[in-house]
Amino acid sequence: MTEPDTTFASTAQLLGRITHQLGTQLGHVRRDGTRRPVSPPHRTPTLMAVAHGSRDPRALPAVHALLDRVRELRPGLDVRLGCIELNAPLLDDALADLAPGGDAVLVPLLFGRGCHVTHDLPAAAAAAPAVRTRIAAPLGPHPLLIEALHERLVEAGWTEEHSASRSTAVVLASAGSRAPESAADTRRTAALLRERLGGVPVLAAYASAAAPTVPDAVRALAARGRHRIAVASLFTAPGLFATRSAAQAPWIAAAPLADHPALARLVLHRYDHALSTAHTPTARRELATA
Repeated sequence: MTEPDTTFASTAQLLGRITHQLGTQLGHVRRDGTRRPVSPPHRTPTLMAVAHGSRDPRALPAVHALLDRVRELRPGLDVRLGCIELNAPLLDDALADLAPGGDAVLVPLLFGRGCHVTHDLPAAAAAAPAVRTRIAAPLGPHPLLIEALHERLVEAGWTEEHSASRSTAVVLASAGSRAPESAADTRRTAALLRERLGGVPVLAAYASAAAPTVPDAVRALAARGRHRIAVASLFTAPGLFATRSAAQAPWIAAAPLADHPALARLVLHRYDHALSTAHTPTARRELATA
């Protein structure tokens, strides 16, 4: 009896599969015999991280290490890199590599609303009309950024005792921009870092395009009796500006943020926030901090 029962069960299973497949196919056909359009499967938008680019050979590996952390946090998410200049893949080429009709969220690996965020990224998106794009907010200011800055300072030698000292201070070194919104973002980041350090003075300074410079900020703090001055690095990766800024440190200099876990979480936060906002035409972008 075992063999006939098995044969009967196998036949029933086969008939069930045929019936299911036939029903599925008939569901795609209208009563007049024409075929119904099939909706394409949902695809999660690509996270296109946008780095500035650098001639420093250490920069690109540092950015790739950060994106590897992002991938570890969100397995299956398509995470790619596009550079504004100096390194491949350039952003225009990275967008061109996406499938026509695809979706992407551009997440700038930058820390304020400078011209790269407000001009270059929208221009690149407009030049790729075959891809639906959104632009996320820059990485600063945000509490996760402060977490990364603080831990890099601790790695360089900062302690709780230094936070309680009247002789210590921090220069927050960044690239700089002529855009006033960018300077406002950097000052806000400096204020948040000051709170994290228990009230230690933190002065925003710039490697280019804005004042004060890092040496000027060091002198200003020293004039206030702060002679043990650290430099915090508001840079994603090593490069010319980060190296020059660190060289001006009278005491300790923190490393660039690179693949810090908090920075990887912040990249995903900006991506998720951009997706949660209402979809808008390419000409209008979500650039506000969140």
